[in-house]
Amino acid sequence: MTTRQPRVQRPELPGSDERKGTAAVVAVKRVFGAETGNYFLLLGTTLFLVIFGVIMVLSSSFVESFSQTDGFFGSFLRQGAFALIGIPLMLIAARMPIDFWKRWSWAAIAFAVLLQLLVFVPGLGFETGGNRNWIRIGQFSAQPSELVKLALVLWLAWIITKKHKLMNDWRHVALPIVPVAGLAIGLVLLGNDLGTAIIMLAIVLGGLYYAGVRLRIIFTAIVIVAAVGIAFATFSSSRTSRISAWLNGCTSQSDFQNDCWQTVHGWWALASGGVMGSGLGSSHAKWNWLPEADNDFIFAIVGDELGLIGALVVLALFVVLAISFIRIIRSSRDPYAKLVTSGVMIWIIGQAFVNIAVVLGVLPVLGVPLPLISAGGSALVTSLVAIGVVLSFARHAPETTTASSDFTPQERSRAAAANRKILS
Repeated sequence: MTTRQPRVQRPELPGSDERKGTAAVVAVKRVFGAETGNYFLLLGTTLFLVIFGVIMVLSSSFVESFSQTDGFFGSFLRQGAFALIGIPLMLIAARMPIDFWKRWSWAAIAFAVLLQLLVFVPGLGFETGGNRNWIRIGQFSAQPSELVKLALVLWLAWIITKKHKLMNDWRHVALPIVPVAGLAIGLVLLGNDLGTAIIMLAIVLGGLYYAGVRLRIIFTAIVIVAAVGIAFATFSSSRTSRISAWLNGCTSQSDFQNDCWQTVHGWWALASGGVMGSGLGSSHAKWNWLPEADNDFIFAIVGDELGLIGALVVLALFVVLAISFIRIIRSSRDPYAKLVTSGVMIWIIGQAFVNIAVVLGVLPVLGVPLPLISAGGSALVTSLVAIGVVLSFARHAPETTTASSDFTPQERSRAAAANRKILS
């Protein structure tokens, strides 16, 4: 019969608690840490824009929110909730390896297109502001076209890197890019969302340019797209009247009461702010005078309440965001990472340019939100995830980043020559 030996408890060694605390700190750093300044520059600018956007959504929406739902904080709480969802998703995306995005690019575009098809299902899809690009499930509503943008960026970069040696042949440029991208953009156009379709077209054409596709092929594509866009615009009487008012100016009382109402009141809001602004929360335009004050025309409220200085700060933040993208492009060694970052840059910065140009009257009203600032959960979450994808490329220093195994040294030199367009 064996006797059980009493268990001897080992004494804690000095400093063991400190070592446990140090291990916990190291674990946290491994989850959220990074080795490059580009990572923190992009992350910090993004977080600042999101926080600024939530504050401006509160300021620009509380009047209309109260008049519609008897609550001042409806839009603000929704935007804050989506920010709390989007930021963790961005940090999770920033942890993914580059092979993850390559592996799921085809699945992403297929899922996004199927989701976009749901907007045409009766009882599920619904129309807002003349655009049928929304779905509603219970109390939850979403805009699938925002997810299509992200999926298109990932998929297009993967196709181009796989076929980079054949990009000078228009047939290989056309297949499979034209049918797949054309289907995705066409479904958005069928929902009458011209603004989102323009941003998606810019992503595709910009990706082809950065990939080194011959300019004559890109120019031919632009001509065809322009012809289709003009034809599409003429089929909509409201869109034609808006474009006519933009080209010819507001010449009648009817123009001011209809097609020019939003643009003119946006101008008045900008002019009312002066240099220093009327003060946060003090805009008069948001008192049911300026349509979409918390969304498409939130930049007018920024100019009204924060003045020229506040508007210039917003512009400067998007410039810093663009610089962050360019620095990540230049430091990346993988062509796929370069193309994805280029696509996200065209999306975020290009859409910001279009939104601000619409508010200033440089472009006709297109209905695109100001990225990271305007109200809208789908746009905010997908934009944050897209930036998270770029952050995943920026986490490591260039010298520790290995080149893609899909390329031989000769192929990498050719890809580097094509990518020199990005550096110029």
